[in-house]
Amino acid sequence: MDKYKIDGAMRFFLFFVSIIMAVGIWLTGYETVHWVLYIPLVFFLIAIVTGICPGIIVSKLLFGKK
Repeated sequence: MDKYKIDGAMRFFLFFVSIIMAVGIWLTGYETVHWVLYIPLVFFLIAIVTGICPGIIVSKLLFGKK
C-alpha cells in the first residue's frame, strides 16, 4: 500500500477542499443538502487521516502510471 500513499501537499489540498465543502453544506443547511454531497467529503477526510486516497488508486488502476 505504500505506493498509494499521498504526500503532504495532496493532504493539504484535500483538507482545504473538505473545509470548503463543509462550509458550503453548513451554509446551505444540513437538512437541505442531499446526502450524496457527504460522500466525497467523507472520502476526503479518510484520505487525509490515513494517507491513502481511494480516488488515486482507482485512477491509477484505470489509466496506468505514467
